[in-house]
Amino acid sequence: MRKISILSFCAILGQGVYAQQEITLPDLYLSQGMAPITTGVPFLLINADARSAGMGDMGVATSPDAFSQQHNAAKYAFSEKQQGFAISYTPYMASIASDISLAQLNYFNKLNERSAIAASFRYFGMGDIELMESFGAIPVTVSPNELALDVSGSLKLSETFSGAVTLRYISSNLKIPSSNESGAASAVAVDIAGYYQSEVMRNNGFDGRLRAGFAIQNMGPKIKYTDDQFSENFLPTNLRLGVGYDFILDQYNKISAYGEVTKLMVPSHQYPSYIDANGNGEQDANEPTNWHRNEYREKGWFGGMFSSFGDAPGGFSEELKEFTWSLGGEYWYQDSFAFRLGYFHESEMKGARQYATLGAGFRYNIVNIDVSYLFATGATQNPLENSLRFSLTFNFGKNNYK
Repeated sequence: MRKISILSFCAILGQGVYAQQEITLPDLYLSQGMAPITTGVPFLLINADARSAGMGDMGVATSPDAFSQQHNAAKYAFSEKQQGFAISYTPYMASIASDISLAQLNYFNKLNERSAIAASFRYFGMGDIELMESFGAIPVTVSPNELALDVSGSLKLSETFSGAVTLRYISSNLKIPSSNESGAASAVAVDIAGYYQSEVMRNNGFDGRLRAGFAIQNMGPKIKYTDDQFSENFLPTNLRLGVGYDFILDQYNKISAYGEVTKLMVPSHQYPSYIDANGNGEQDANEPTNWHRNEYREKGWFGGMFSSFGDAPGGFSEELKEFTWSLGGEYWYQDSFAFRLGYFHESEMKGARQYATLGAGFRYNIVNIDVSYLFATGATQNPLENSLRFSLTFNFGKNNYK
């Protein structure tokens, strides 16, 4: 009798464990076929540099220029120019609005052969919006905007490798202000970066130079608009890895080829689930869906950076889809005229950004002018489609660090 009782108890216990099984609902989350990673202040990921925009929006391993601050500040240590000042203008969503744009200012100064400092300012304006508290009331005009101010220092650690640290202040003024709240939010972030540039290598028929770079950008605490955790958002912490090679054909012709991969180091949203209380394998009316929003909000930014490499709910295959990749090339003739092309690819599950780019550049004396154009190749419309991006750079100073 005792033996039967023990067996019965074990059977009941087993049924109880089964009855409390958690069932995930991936189809509910993937109803649109997409599971993108979301962050705050995504304007930090918009490329304002027309040169790199013409090569598939890559720049972590390209040759140094005045816009290196946005991609890899360590490149400044290898700049052949002593100083540079650059401005750019990028229309955004030009097909539906004419007053949304991203503007950027950059400045760098080569202190000596081994070190450089730089600063940049980015402003993302979303135009004017008229608000009325009630029908017939006098409208109030608001101008949502976001901005970032950066300073960086770079240093050659050897003849072929440099490192850099960038400090960034971020301000986001998107929330509609109320009587007791300004609606603005701010945050501080840090970038770390490294850059490798080989000596010129002699080959049969041409010279060559290898380049490589990495950057971890926008590392910092969450940005929040109010004091409660429900308004907190992860910063777009981003890992970038790139490699490139210069084919120096002769004194008039040079071709550069580049490749780059990126990944947001931000936690993935988990599939919703429910507790199957009665073990029937179906979600009943008294079994609510858990969207795991509280667990997501409670994750810290530092731990979330590392857990982001293994937290995709779809496993390793979905984790790989969180990487984007781009390929690009640049041709220079007489160091005066440039032609560029590139391609960017993102998994359809993670945002479906897929596009080709074209670009051109002109250099005369101390002035560089660059333009780029984007063609969407996927089903998702790109907000930068059918828009020309412009950059203007002035390189000056007595020294030439070649």
